[in-house]
Amino acid sequence: MLEHKKITKLDDFFLSLSGRREKGIYFYRISGSHPEIRKFIRNYYDAARKNGVVVEGGIPNPTNQNLAYYQEQMGTGFQLSPAFLESSLKKWLPRMNDTQRQAVAASVYHTLDDLRKNGKPESVLKNVYIKFMCWLYYKFERIVSLLGNDNLPKILYEGEITNHELLLISVLAHAGCDVVLLECKGDANYLKYDARSELSDLYTIPDMKPFPEGYNLKTVRQEIQDELNRKRLYGVLPDVQNCTNAWLVSGEKLFEDIRSNPEQRGNNANLFFNLFCRIEGVEELQTYPNVLYQTYTELKEAGRRVLVLDTALPEPTPQEINAVQRTNPVKIENMITEFLRNLKYPANPQLERLITKSFVDIMLEEAQKENVSLNKINSSAIYLICWFKKYESILFHNWKMPETSCVLYLGGCRNEKEVLFFRFLARLPVDILILTPDKTNQHCLLEDDLLYAVHYDNSLSVTHFPTDISEIRLGTTAYHAERELDTMLYQDSGIYRNQQYAKANAVTLRTTFEEIALYWKEEVSFRPNFSTLHDTVTIPVIFAKVSGVKDGDISAYWQWAKELMAESPFVIQRAPYVSNNMLNPFRNITTEFLMNGQLQRDRIRNHKDYKYGFLRQEIQDHMLDKLQTLLDQRIIKGTYEGNGTEYLIVSVVLNLDIHLIREIQKFDFTKKNPKLIYIIADEHMISKEDTIIMAFLNLIGFDIVFLVPTGYQAVEHFFQKNMLEEHQIGEYLYDVRVPNLQKYAGKPVKASPFSNLFKKRR
Repeated sequence: MLEHKKITKLDDFFLSLSGRREKGIYFYRISGSHPEIRKFIRNYYDAARKNGVVVEGGIPNPTNQNLAYYQEQMGTGFQLSPAFLESSLKKWLPRMNDTQRQAVAASVYHTLDDLRKNGKPESVLKNVYIKFMCWLYYKFERIVSLLGNDNLPKILYEGEITNHELLLISVLAHAGCDVVLLECKGDANYLKYDARSELSDLYTIPDMKPFPEGYNLKTVRQEIQDELNRKRLYGVLPDVQNCTNAWLVSGEKLFEDIRSNPEQRGNNANLFFNLFCRIEGVEELQTYPNVLYQTYTELKEAGRRVLVLDTALPEPTPQEINAVQRTNPVKIENMITEFLRNLKYPANPQLERLITKSFVDIMLEEAQKENVSLNKINSSAIYLICWFKKYESILFHNWKMPETSCVLYLGGCRNEKEVLFFRFLARLPVDILILTPDKTNQHCLLEDDLLYAVHYDNSLSVTHFPTDISEIRLGTTAYHAERELDTMLYQDSGIYRNQQYAKANAVTLRTTFEEIALYWKEEVSFRPNFSTLHDTVTIPVIFAKVSGVKDGDISAYWQWAKELMAESPFVIQRAPYVSNNMLNPFRNITTEFLMNGQLQRDRIRNHKDYKYGFLRQEIQDHMLDKLQTLLDQRIIKGTYEGNGTEYLIVSVVLNLDIHLIREIQKFDFTKKNPKLIYIIADEHMISKEDTIIMAFLNLIGFDIVFLVPTGYQAVEHFFQKNMLEEHQIGEYLYDVRVPNLQKYAGKPVKASPFSNLFKKRR
């Protein structure tokens, strides 16, 4: 009989008897899950299936037919002696040799004798003996004939074991079998029969967790089948593979490394030597643009294939997406098989094998991530294939070993789909150099075990990769020193340089009536709720309607309006400002500018009547952004309701008065914002066109106040929702004569009684 021994690691189970540290068998139970354990179970299942016995869910009790056959062949006699047991086994299991028979007989005798010593009567011992004999014949006949070999037979038992099953499994273990009890529901049931773990050992490692619900050997078989299916995905493996970054000369001079000749990077014909690196920051501010240009130029002169990218990878078009062959698989392996049809490269089988292996590797890695859905992987794979099709001719036309093309990517990976694409590309004969010189505003999401990153302290804003000498702009030492000083002064300091930000979002500030005059005069950065985040400013603006006249004092009322005019060059003194019969060159052509709810910006900018081309680029972008917001939020009644309001909105916004355009052009998002006062003192209402302009200017960042001494609903009619902060300040007055306030624009006036109320506060 062989004794139980301890393992040092799970793979000890696969050692031959002669190769073990201590000669003996291993009998362990496993009641918890871990990646290492699940891998072992798959391997052990395969070993038991080939050289042993697998028990799923328990060993069936002998049937009446089984017992009748036993009595017919063996009779009803029983003696608790080694000689009787050997004689019975020789007749019952004739394929066993003498050594095997002696080992089993000795082990059975030892077990039955222990039962006798514990007070079990002979009738119980006989019943246990007969059950053992039936089980040996019907379930374990195969394994007993394998006993005594250096390669020990294996038993894998999955289920909640019974007392008699445990005794027989222990008999076989002592006779020369390795045993693993797979306890998917935990160890509690086992401990009812072996509370002190005398018959087997419990295997534990850190970070073990309970087996997932429903885990069993059926799950194991499915995992094994999945692994086989995944191996089939690769097909014929390539004869060459990547050696990524291991050949780098210094690890610091990456611009020199990428320019090195791929043929001189190593002398192993089975490897291609590629680079997969990221440079964060800038080593030398003064020379960086020139280094980029020189790198590109030398690569092209050396005959290398070069792809330069300095913006986010373009979204695949509907046509490109529809061209990707696919179905709707429910398993990752089937999905990969479908997608591989799009990556055929018959002109170069070696390259096709590399592409296949890289794609399969990356997709299977994605599938292993937690909380990732097959739909998400499917979407990412479609993007990957579309981008590969877009760039494959640039990178791989007529490729042969050991050629290596180059990708120079300025700005870094902006999203997970780009990350997946570059991880896929990095396992092909491609050098990839990712550049994020502006550490403040550029962040690359790419993480990969192959990626090597270099970090520099200096930061430089570079938005375009120079591929032509005319594009290079070099800065002097003094220039860069001034930029560094700018960063120190204007980064998170509450101080802002002129036109520091190119993007802004306006939020309406809820105020009291008296606070309008206070905040009207202040820079937006001093107002409540002003903030900056990354490259965008949040601007608190006033968008208010003042109804009535305080105390009926019309003189004080106009005096207060003159104070506002001191800060505002723009006043409208009669409604409507723009009517629907005014000439607008865009009125009949805006259907070209709006498709599926999205502005067609290139068409707008390239139209011969486009009025805003002379404005700063960031202001044009800001205006078009807010026009899109005006449409998306459906602020104007009738938007996308089938009456053409959305086209009216586009035409009105593209045809603003030149004075308004100038106010927008000079708007600095952190300083004083533009102002507009709209006075309605009679029974007229603002037009739909006026409503569009006011809503748009509010989104742009204007302060706007409507003065309505009559209190009429002269402003709200065309707004979809309540946009204005209304202040009811006093008596409604009618037939009021409006003075010429335009002459007070930008000129200081004597303070009104309203502002005197707050002098002490200020």
